[in-house]
Amino acid sequence: MEARVEFCLLGPLVVRSGGGLVPIPHGKQRTLLAALLANAGEVIAVDELAELLWEGRPPLSARVTVQNYVKRLRQALGPAGQARLRTHRPGYLMEASADEIDLLRFDALCADGHAAARQGDWARAAARLRTALSLWRGQPFGGVPSELLALTEGPRLEEMRIDALEARIDAEMHLGGHREVITELRRLVAAERLRERPRGLLMLALYRAGRPAEALAEYRDARRTLVQELGLEPGPRLRQLHQQILAADPGLDLAAAGPAPDTPGIAGMTGPGPRPVVPRQLPAAVAHFTGRQAELNALTRQLDQPSGPGDAVTIWTVVGTAGIGKTALALHWAHRVAHRFGDGQLYANLRGFGPRVTPAAPGEVIRGFLGALGVPPASLPATLEAQAARYRSLLAGRRMLVVLDNARDAEQVRPLLPGSPGCAVVVTSRNQLTGLVVAEGAGRLSLDLLPGPSAAELLARRLDPARLSAEPGAARELIGLCAGLPLALAVVAGRAAGRPDVPLGRIVTELRAARLDALATGEPATDLRAVLSWSYGGLTPPAAAMFRLLGLRPGLDITVASAASLARMDPRQARAALGELARAHLIEEQAPGQFALYDLLRAYAVERAGAETAIPA
Repeated sequence: MEARVEFCLLGPLVVRSGGGLVPIPHGKQRTLLAALLANAGEVIAVDELAELLWEGRPPLSARVTVQNYVKRLRQALGPAGQARLRTHRPGYLMEASADEIDLLRFDALCADGHAAARQGDWARAAARLRTALSLWRGQPFGGVPSELLALTEGPRLEEMRIDALEARIDAEMHLGGHREVITELRRLVAAERLRERPRGLLMLALYRAGRPAEALAEYRDARRTLVQELGLEPGPRLRQLHQQILAADPGLDLAAAGPAPDTPGIAGMTGPGPRPVVPRQLPAAVAHFTGRQAELNALTRQLDQPSGPGDAVTIWTVVGTAGIGKTALALHWAHRVAHRFGDGQLYANLRGFGPRVTPAAPGEVIRGFLGALGVPPASLPATLEAQAARYRSLLAGRRMLVVLDNARDAEQVRPLLPGSPGCAVVVTSRNQLTGLVVAEGAGRLSLDLLPGPSAAELLARRLDPARLSAEPGAARELIGLCAGLPLALAVVAGRAAGRPDVPLGRIVTELRAARLDALATGEPATDLRAVLSWSYGGLTPPAAAMFRLLGLRPGLDITVASAASLARMDPRQARAALGELARAHLIEEQAPGQFALYDLLRAYAVERAGAETAIPA
């Protein structure tokens, strides 16, 4: 019979098997184990583990080293534990049941306690929550040398603990323990001065203990703290409780307290529960958005199509090369149609391409969405599948717009798709996301370079019209050198606006002499060389080498035969490399088997060719 294994995260990291402790070596193996346990049941990519292990600065040998750490960790866990650490592309997962990980046990006990409270079974609620809190032995991940893990997981776990503590005190007050919890509530209020629920519980406990003056003093202190530190008045529940105490409302008496509302409140308070949470997460739209009217109309037409109960969710993918304006278009359109989605708008940057950033895991995004929809941390399901199901359930029957920005691939997006036909999803990506088009029926909107009139309008919105009129030739050449790429046009316009006394002709000379250097901003999100590097860095070696060689090739048209000859590949290999470049939007397929390389992308390819070695002969 296999020995039972216990993994403990809610305090110093401890592993027990067969009644004894399993020694886990100090250092990165403890970080590795803690990360896998905190995300039990979910695959964590090797690159994401590397980011955690080396605090955002993994070495070039990180993948091989992570594999070695996994091997040693399996050896340390012994037969009972090593079978639970499984290899699953693109990384690893820890398989463990809810009774084997204290965090999952805590989760299950809290869910049972909250369910009991909703049914008015306060004794069972208090008992379950008390048992859950007893699993905490100190600061989570103790002895795990990872500041990044503490920053990403620590606040979530602390929020779960405090929520369970508040709920346990609430249950005990329903059982008549208001005098016994006053001291504990004072400590909690002192530690969490901006949280309104413990303050309300303390006010109610004092009132029921025959100390209304102290209860009213707590409200005054709460209001003063919130106004001074946040500039906010207390929320409606706390204000209502204050009024009830002033009026000596009989509804506050213990005998009047009924079952708990569906969302956390204050024990014994009367009145209707809160309305459903309506998230408004869209970031600000781009101030100088220009053109793309046909694309905007195409997105809106899809919403105008009649839908029935059996129809699918409306899904659009907005794809194109780096700097083409995918995010700007998606946000501009989302703000334009936000009024059609009265139940709210959700937004997430999936970090598919960025400066040394691991793409967002679907579980991380769903947990954020569930929080925005009003699900308390202690009520979050333990597994990704259960979280996704809860997310789809909350969106069922609602009109919700979901914007998923900067996606890496279709697999990252699928768990985030709602199931209700009243919802719409817009996904932006540098990849073509063919899987979503084929399997989920998503529409694809491929963005091309801005045409001349739209590019001129973008420049005109940023610069003084008199300045443009004074140097029309220089203005036209600026647009030509930016090759219709919105990011390049925005950088040039911003630089020109910041140098009002410099003639446009001089800026043209600078741009002509060193195009990528002239388009550098020093900020990764707006530096053209940087944003192109994120696409280039994701290529396989053959595709990267093909890209470099294409930059050196004269002429615009590229065929499979010419690329195969240039790279000394057979046609099948050349077709695969060109297909990868097209999917990454580093070249454009203008017709079947015919490709083109835009000017600024060619400049970047030439630069990479000068810095690296092409495919060997």
